[in-house]
Amino acid sequence: MKHSLNSYHATDSTTMMDTLNKNTAESFVKISRRGREMQRSPIRKLAAIAEARKKQGIHVYHLNIGQPDLPTPAPVLDAVHKFSRPTIEYAPSNGLPESLKAWKKYFGHSGILFDESELIVTTGGSEAITLAMCAVCDTDDEIIVFEPTYANYNGFAGIANVKLRAIPTTIKNGFHLPSEEVIESFVTNRTRAILYCSPSNPTGTIFSREEIQRLVNVALKHGLFILSDETYREFAYEKKAISIADFPQVRDRAIVLESCSKKFNVCGARIGVLASHNKEIVSTTLKFCQARLSVATIEQLAMVPLLENPEPYTRPLVEEFKRRRDLVCAELKTIPGVVSYIPEGAFYIVVGLPVKDAEHFSQWLIEEFEYERETVLLAPAQGFYVTPGKGVNEVRLAFMLKIDDLKRSLKILKEALKLYQRTSTE
Repeated sequence: MKHSLNSYHATDSTTMMDTLNKNTAESFVKISRRGREMQRSPIRKLAAIAEARKKQGIHVYHLNIGQPDLPTPAPVLDAVHKFSRPTIEYAPSNGLPESLKAWKKYFGHSGILFDESELIVTTGGSEAITLAMCAVCDTDDEIIVFEPTYANYNGFAGIANVKLRAIPTTIKNGFHLPSEEVIESFVTNRTRAILYCSPSNPTGTIFSREEIQRLVNVALKHGLFILSDETYREFAYEKKAISIADFPQVRDRAIVLESCSKKFNVCGARIGVLASHNKEIVSTTLKFCQARLSVATIEQLAMVPLLENPEPYTRPLVEEFKRRRDLVCAELKTIPGVVSYIPEGAFYIVVGLPVKDAEHFSQWLIEEFEYERETVLLAPAQGFYVTPGKGVNEVRLAFMLKIDDLKRSLKILKEALKLYQRTSTE
């Protein structure tokens, strides 16, 4: 009995310790704050539901994501197939010499002059933006953006431990910039940079020279960097997109961020570039790049013929997306209660819907609604705002579909809104 009692106490003690250790571990082992606060993609979060609907035999029109549906140019695939080096080696951390030379030539086609030493090849435009944030900001420093803004800026800022300070723009004037005085009022003692995208994702807005001059003036007055996301440079319809490189007075503080993804329809190749005349920016960025080693060798080489002579590849894309833009704008005008404008560039538009909660409507649309065995997947615009509660009745449409499919998807949207409004008031 004594042995049994001792065994009981030993077992009971072990169990108690296990429980205590488990509770202690649960108390102290936590996911990082940045991980907990990282925003889920507003573009992709309904995608799993869409796949389930497809398995039920429902055709889903994707208006939610900016993946061009046109073929990747043949020279890219040829370069991949013909790669003949005996080893796929690490590239230099700043990029292959062939790639740097091609990027220099690419910028030259737009009258923008950079030397190879002022360029860093990156894993897509996403890495270029993240590295720029890391180069100019310390933990909890602030970067000014204009909302609605590219949703992944939130994620990049989370990775870089940077805070975004959002200045609102409005659908009433096509999301153009507010006055210089308003912009300046958002500058704090933690502000280090202004980040903007023109032509814009998600709005398609192209900022005029005068609007960008406002940013230049504020940056000069307050000692700020300017991060210019020019990913959609070629997608400018009625007017030309203006580069921050066209403002020599901020030569020492301007960073151009670019990507091959959309202009050449090579989103999966993940090749971008960071460009700056500021040698300290470039050398600092290179240190981060050395930590991640290098960008994919084959993809860098595959982009070279396109970068060296971009217009034959970009011009047909731009012409096609202008046709799609025009159709989308015309069709939106036929839907009662929808608030829209004419986006000057890119291939996105943020529209106001006659609903209280666009996220609920978008989920209902993909989970429950069908029109002749078809439905539409949208991107609720709330995720493109930094400020909670903004954009609640807005969605972003990406006009990635062929003309007939776009027309059909907007017809479905029109029918869905009729039913949703009717059932929500009953």
